[in-house]
Amino acid sequence: MSITAADVNKLRQMTGAGMMDCKKALTEANGDFEAAIDVLRKQGQKVAAKRADRDATEGAVIAMTNETNTRGVVVSLNCETDFVAKNEGYVDMAKKMASIAIANFPTTKEDLLALSYEGSLTIADKLIEQTGVIGEKIEIAYYETIEGGVVAGYIHAGNKLATLAALSAGVAETAKDVAMQAAAMNPVGLDRTSVPSDVIERELEVARDMVRQEGKPEDMIEKIAQGKLGKFYKENTLVEQDFIKDSKQSVAQYVASAAAGATVTGFRRVGLGV
Repeated sequence: MSITAADVNKLRQMTGAGMMDCKKALTEANGDFEAAIDVLRKQGQKVAAKRADRDATEGAVIAMTNETNTRGVVVSLNCETDFVAKNEGYVDMAKKMASIAIANFPTTKEDLLALSYEGSLTIADKLIEQTGVIGEKIEIAYYETIEGGVVAGYIHAGNKLATLAALSAGVAETAKDVAMQAAAMNPVGLDRTSVPSDVIERELEVARDMVRQEGKPEDMIEKIAQGKLGKFYKENTLVEQDFIKDSKQSVAQYVASAAAGATVTGFRRVGLGV
């Protein structure tokens, strides 16, 4: 059958594939749109297999919350080049995947990939399809969730970094301030109890070596090292950090003053090399 320009354009609008790819797919499928989409998917599978070992270090990181500001998700849709990552259609695809995530709130990345993107097309299927369309490895590299009394997100300019912050109580604006803090200051943990033990031991070992080199008495080394560890906590745990908008108070103090007794209950930070 004859394939018209209107047919090609319709398939292009449905899939985002190039005009020639759409025409070839429709020709192979004898004008059947569903079959043509399958042809494009198979093409995507071939490209995906060839590029499976490529590094996908660029992309768009999207944070999103639900309408009641009690749940949040971060989706990092990764690709190979910054050129693709900055494409409006690519960013829109990342945002749609984040909106599907917040609507369904799956626990794992695998559960997210199994959700419907559009009709019978799952998110996993869409990634394969777009790998064929774009010609680059495309994957959801990171998927994070958080819940709390109040949750807010922050996306840094360029979609290279996104954060979420959860508070026990308060308003979204306060939570957003904390999310911005996490983006700017890159804390290693929420509080002292959440810092990994290997990080603590490494900091203590560095501190002990420094004190020994300074010639301090052996019986004072551990006490001084613990003091240096306390400084590390103040600089690197979210609740103890100086609040970036008012360094006279810590993040914990800011949150408690904004809503009586409120605390930071969690945060998530996902970035592309930042």
